[in-house]
Amino acid sequence: MCSRPAVSKTLSVYGTSIFAEMSALALEHEAINLGQGFPDFEGPEFIKAAAVEAIHGGANQYARSQGQPELCAAVVQKVQAQYALSRDPASEVGVYSGATEGLAAGLLGMLEPGDEVVTFEPVYDSYIPLMRLVGAVPRVATLRWPDFRMDLDEVRSLFNDKTRLLLLNTPHNPTGTVFSRQELEQLAELCRTHDVLVLTDEVYEHLTFDGAEHIPMATLPGMAGRVLSLSSTGKTFSMTGWKIGYAHGAADLVAAAQAAHQFLTFATAKPFQLAMAKALAVGPSFYEEFRADYTARRTVLLEGLSAAGLPVCRPQGTYFAMANIGALDFENDRHFAYWLTENLGVTCIPASSFYVKHEEQKLVRFAFCKAVDTLKAAMDRLQPLANLGQL
Repeated sequence: MCSRPAVSKTLSVYGTSIFAEMSALALEHEAINLGQGFPDFEGPEFIKAAAVEAIHGGANQYARSQGQPELCAAVVQKVQAQYALSRDPASEVGVYSGATEGLAAGLLGMLEPGDEVVTFEPVYDSYIPLMRLVGAVPRVATLRWPDFRMDLDEVRSLFNDKTRLLLLNTPHNPTGTVFSRQELEQLAELCRTHDVLVLTDEVYEHLTFDGAEHIPMATLPGMAGRVLSLSSTGKTFSMTGWKIGYAHGAADLVAAAQAAHQFLTFATAKPFQLAMAKALAVGPSFYEEFRADYTARRTVLLEGLSAAGLPVCRPQGTYFAMANIGALDFENDRHFAYWLTENLGVTCIPASSFYVKHEEQKLVRFAFCKAVDTLKAAMDRLQPLANLGQL
């Protein structure tokens, strides 16, 4: 057995993903898992039927590396209809094994060692390790409790002649913030001034609430040619296990991601791509019903957390909500998350895992991508927290 560590120094500092850690704990204690963001219900039957049809029809060999033509064409039609963005299916769309692989491909393809990347914390857990693997330098602005809005002065201070990329997540996981048009225009101005590329993670593009509007960065003046936009059919159609993500953008940006993708997974599962091509042809009523269903789920979670005495930031988007445990007598959010799973049978994610600067230790994230009955059962289990807070 080799005496030297098998894991690279870059990755060894990150250990096991917090999602794997908390999901394993949830299984051990038979807890209701409101930590990891996967639905506990099935996606539409017609999509599953389309995948079965594709399998029986012989679509079982390698797909086109950059993406099956049918799915690329469907992405083009979707972004044209919804955002008035014109893309070429042959050169301006890429398909990946999940948006996370698309994120990895984009960062590996566009960055050089020493490049600086501006992003926001709390930050999704894969962003920083992927930057470090490339040798890029994260430059992080903080979105702070209770409203998690952008501090423009802080953001402006991060841009300089070494800045290569803005990595932007909106609607934002884990806070639920949807960046406003004004905020996005300010970011766009900084990118144009400093000649910076943009990689946008828009996997929750269809989950916005209370009148919040998702505005793709690529639709802003002068930005269509410098933005690579990522999205996820798994999030939109509640089939996260299929891992079908995609990106659209200028041909040179898609080619940069493709340069890495061909050496990561090479191609993504063809039957699922063909099924998702049919899924993307759904009309506006699907997205209206999708948003209405999640609005109801969000209401159950927010009311339950409030009844349990936990202050919560009302999310404008995504299917997550951040709650503050500062009034409870716990050393930090990780201790609370373990205690909650082991004693009340509900699992959340300690939000300190999403921070680079580690200045926040009293926030936790709950997911509401669950059946209403599941959420109600979880909220019933949380009610002893109200008395714990009083004590």
